[in-house]
Amino acid sequence: MDVPPELIGDSPELQALMRQASLVARTDATVLVQGESGTGKERLARRIHAHSRRSAAPLISVNCASLPADLVESELFGHRRGAFTGAHEAQSGLIRQADGGTLLLDEIAELPPGAQAKLLRFLESGECQPLGAARPEKVDVRIIAATHQDLNQHVTEGRFRADLFFRLFVVPLEMPPLRQRQGDVRRLVEHFRLELANAHELEPPHFTPELLRWLERWPWPGNVRELKNLVERCVIFMAGQTIRPQDLPDSWMQSPRDQKHGPWVIPPDGLSLERLEIDLIRQALERTAGNRSRAARLLGITRDTLLYRMKKNAIS
Repeated sequence: MDVPPELIGDSPELQALMRQASLVARTDATVLVQGESGTGKERLARRIHAHSRRSAAPLISVNCASLPADLVESELFGHRRGAFTGAHEAQSGLIRQADGGTLLLDEIAELPPGAQAKLLRFLESGECQPLGAARPEKVDVRIIAATHQDLNQHVTEGRFRADLFFRLFVVPLEMPPLRQRQGDVRRLVEHFRLELANAHELEPPHFTPELLRWLERWPWPGNVRELKNLVERCVIFMAGQTIRPQDLPDSWMQSPRDQKHGPWVIPPDGLSLERLEIDLIRQALERTAGNRSRAARLLGITRDTLLYRMKKNAIS
């Protein structure tokens, strides 16, 4: 099976994730995939399904943010004819359609409260009751949820049910942002360069070593999706050319060399870098309720780096 581009790479962060995904794919455990936009959360979910014993059955993917608020329960759980105004025909619902397979609930943080309660009952009992039905139906469905938002923060703010969060938080998987995947940028550039040139029937451009080093330093807020978009522009507008950092138009991306400083400005009387680091680490740990993996993600560093800096600064 071809590896999705988002999952191409040799970085320890990505390889650790892939090992975890392979282990969980052999089970029916509920999975919660978290990570920034553009990291490939849906691709990972599809790969888990493809390597599971449910692979011959359907994988039904639904974006919870796109479900109409007044029809979300009907879309997920189905309805009987006449269950509500406009229900002229019975509808099986997405959960029922995924029977024997996997239901991917993307953007799970956007699920309305009423649907959250009903999804919780389904996870507890395995029973799906369509609107207007006299009794529930037993359905065999594995749930994989995905989100780029901080679900724990949503629980704290009362926007997401705590009991549903813990039902989904059986096997949490964290998609690492591209800026933490050391060495993967080069592999992805080469993959996209050839793949997109072939798709557009153009001669692939050549990226100089200087440009590759420059791309490796870029923070990639849009992650793999942003990198792919950049390479595609290069393929289309600079086919067959040799590209250096200065050849990239400013409108394509804001170059780090054009930034005199970021959002942080040293006060006139100076600061203590050590105290600043300690304060930021403590803030991140407090915001994530002590979850070190998520705190590391907030700080833009790896979990191992966070643990090292916590030990160095005697932060428990």
